[in-house]
Amino acid sequence: MCRSNINYTCLFLLMGLLLGSSGALGQTATVYEGARLITGDGNLIDSSAFVVENGFFTRVGRRGEVQVPAGAAHVDLSGKTVMPTLTDLHGHFGFQNVPAGTMSKETFTRDNLIDHLQRLAYHGVGGVVGVGDLLDRSDMKGGRTGWGDVPLRVREEVIPNAALFHTAGVGMSYPGAGAQGHVSRADVSYPVTTVAQAREAVDDYVKMKPEFIKIWVDDRNHTKMTLTPELYDAILDEAHKFNVPVGVHNITLKDAKEMLRHGMEGWLHVPVRGGDAVDDEIISIVKQRIASNDRPVMWMTPALITAWMNASWATTPDGARPAWLEDPLLRETYAPAQIEAYWGQSRKQGIINRYVARDFELLGQNAMRLRAAGMKIVTGTDTGQIQFLIGYFNLLDLESMVAIGMTPMETIIAATRDAADIAHFNSGLVAAGRQADFILLDANPLESIANTRRINKVFLRGQELPRAAMAAKWKAQFRQTASAE
Repeated sequence: MCRSNINYTCLFLLMGLLLGSSGALGQTATVYEGARLITGDGNLIDSSAFVVENGFFTRVGRRGEVQVPAGAAHVDLSGKTVMPTLTDLHGHFGFQNVPAGTMSKETFTRDNLIDHLQRLAYHGVGGVVGVGDLLDRSDMKGGRTGWGDVPLRVREEVIPNAALFHTAGVGMSYPGAGAQGHVSRADVSYPVTTVAQAREAVDDYVKMKPEFIKIWVDDRNHTKMTLTPELYDAILDEAHKFNVPVGVHNITLKDAKEMLRHGMEGWLHVPVRGGDAVDDEIISIVKQRIASNDRPVMWMTPALITAWMNASWATTPDGARPAWLEDPLLRETYAPAQIEAYWGQSRKQGIINRYVARDFELLGQNAMRLRAAGMKIVTGTDTGQIQFLIGYFNLLDLESMVAIGMTPMETIIAATRDAADIAHFNSGLVAAGRQADFILLDANPLESIANTRRINKVFLRGQELPRAAMAAKWKAQFRQTASAE
């Protein structure tokens, strides 16, 4: 598979010379006409035409103005909306057995990871970055964990009907302060307590060729030790020697400022949380980084889906349920019993209160102030625990971004072009030379971002996904699991 240092436009032009306009691979061109086209970069073409050849977009424009190759097949999409597929920069895939509702290291197999990638594709996700993946690493005691190389092998494959996969490797944290929740993920990251260990871990980590190094800096509400500034500054320094970016799960304003001063590139969540508010000083640090061209591309995946879902409970009239709970798309890929167990009526009891709505509001304000200063917002769901709905969460993530103040068009750009570019996928845009990954919708998401859930078809690399057959397979798995209980 093409890696991040390849110039995709040059590669596309070279393919065109080798294949010729007729398609030497035996594939005829197809022109899709008449749809409202959201290109992914802010442009909108009301009556569009785009040509797909050999898995790539080759021509894009207005209907009647695009030169169509001789012999091309024509597909009329009048009344539909087309947009690029989504990218998820923050997913913890592979550990969940979705039908059984369980998690384990033993579940992290090639077949199970592919199942997750296909569930993502079903919902219009074309590429993902796995974070905290199960990979062989140094055990920091002179040995190895022996956890294998499934993510590295899947990264190199183009799997039918599945999102493409990149990895951010295993992650780094103070012992016991990394991934929380299920025990299967708790010890995956490198455990570091000294500067020497931090540098040693980075030197081993970069051999995985990760999209970025992930670190956790979170004392879990003052219950755990976490990476100190001395440790995360050493990680940043060592990683940047290899020109590998670093992304962080962070909480406090103080840590966020320190990290920005030392070149942190990415945040997995809003950079300032835990009740802290963004202030003028951190805004000036972001602006100074950009003005001085000092690692100027800074990004965050707010991952506010669960906060938004909880807030939607808090703002729903008594006795009612949020609309997304009744969404037919959700019930195509999850069993009714699981939906109720994870997010049904019991969700409203005991954990939802006015504080949830206030917390979501502050997180949104922090994210939007940093975005206004120049930090990019891109999509990442933090999917990882069994109550996190693989694929469906990606669409609710868009709703959470609109809820904090982004427009539907800005949200789509963040989820398509910007996220794909940071993750180094040649997707996210309907443009010549880009991979032909796109979603066909029955309604206009610019009118309501919830219309991204009105999926008619999904195309990856120019091929339509067999969504009906995929959903039937998953429903059969749920029935089999239920009958065995």
